[in-house]
Amino acid sequence: MRHLKAKRKLNRTSSHRKALLSNMAIALIKHEQIKTTLPKAKELRPFVEKLITLGKKGDLPARKKAYSILPEKQWAAKIFDVLSERYKDRTGGYTRVLKAGFRYGDSAPMAIIELVDRDPEALGQDSGPVLIGEKEE
Repeated sequence: MRHLKAKRKLNRTSSHRKALLSNMAIALIKHEQIKTTLPKAKELRPFVEKLITLGKKGDLPARKKAYSILPEKQWAAKIFDVLSERYKDRTGGYTRVLKAGFRYGDSAPMAIIELVDRDPEALGQDSGPVLIGEKEE
């Protein structure tokens, strides 16, 4: 029985799951909107919400915690500089998950996870669309 087992395993080991969530969080902070599978988006949502709450605290222990979670420091800095100012009056609910149909190859349910009040200019900073968890062909 799965009593008191709250999170999804996503068919990965714990270290792989931790790396997946931190990399997806970086992509979401960077582009402010990503397309992924529905279970991954639902698992990413509380992960990013806690990071933004750390950014709103803004003290040294919160910075150290965020830097330890996210491998790329420039995007952790974006949490403290840009996103904390954007969401200073909001008490939670910084992300939204929108269902986006089914993937062609395996009919996996897809979703778009985005930051509320996002900056439309942030999407596609690199080249091409950001698809997390998709197979390269």
